[in-house]
Order: sequence, then C-alpha cells, then structure tokens
Amino acid sequence: MNKLNDSLTTALRQAGYSTTTARQLVFELLLEQEPQSMHQLVQRANGQIDRASVYRTINLYEQLGIVQRIYIGWKYKLELTDRFSHHHHHLSCLNCGMVIPIEDDPSVNAFIERAARHYNFTPEQHQFEISGYCQNCTKKKTAPLLTTSDS
Repeated sequence: MNKLNDSLTTALRQAGYSTTTARQLVFELLLEQEPQSMHQLVQRANGQIDRASVYRTINLYEQLGIVQRIYIGWKYKLELTDRFSHHHHHLSCLNCGMVIPIEDDPSVNAFIERAARHYNFTPEQHQFEISGYCQNCTKKKTAPLLTTSDS
C-alpha cells in the first residue's frame, strides 16, 4: 500500500496539488474495494470528512485519471484506475447495481486487440463493460413470466 500512496502523492504533485487528509482518505476508501457509489463513499467516510470534500476529491481524481466511472444504466460507481489497481473489466447489473469484475481475461483482451487492428486503431486504454442482469435479478424478473394461469 505504501507504493500506491507514493504513486498517489506523485500524481497529485505532478498536477500541482498536495496530498491532504481528505484526498488520502478518499483514496484509501477506494483502494482494493469493489466499485462504489458516491453515497457509499460518503457513508464510509463516516464523518471523518464532509460530503462536499468527498465530491471535490472525486472530481479532482477523475480529472487526474486516478478514478474512473463504471456506468450502470444512467447511474455510476467509482473505482481506482489501472494505475492504482489491477486491470479488469465489468459485468454491471441494471437492476440491483451489482458490479462483477471480470479478471484480466486473455480472450477479452485478445478481442480488444483484434478490434483495434481491424480498425487500424492504436489503443491507449480501455474499459470493457457489459450491462445486463445478474443471476438473482434474472430469476426474479423471469419467475412471474414462467407461471401460467389456467383459464
């Protein structure tokens, strides 16, 4: 974790910012965690910093490429970028908001590389997200449709 903290400090300094208590706390709340909503981050800050500081810090972190948004329909969750976390992709449930990480799958990365070559495109970074319904929500959604009434 010390190496990651050093990386955070370096990223902030290079952009002309210092490492404040609020910035450090928000980083630690995101470190090695599942993607979180702003509401979850504010709750987890548990009064150590105020809501406005969480929002300002996330705004800065997005500008500096420290955090990224994972979209789930029109909502989103936040996570650290690959610079501070291992590379992975996501399955996002449109109903319950669960985000399932797809660990660095060679077949997904091969698809992305093939697509880039096909379109003569040089990728710098990528996010691969699939939105749909998790197993629990699919069961709930289809269960009533499977029952038939005898008329």
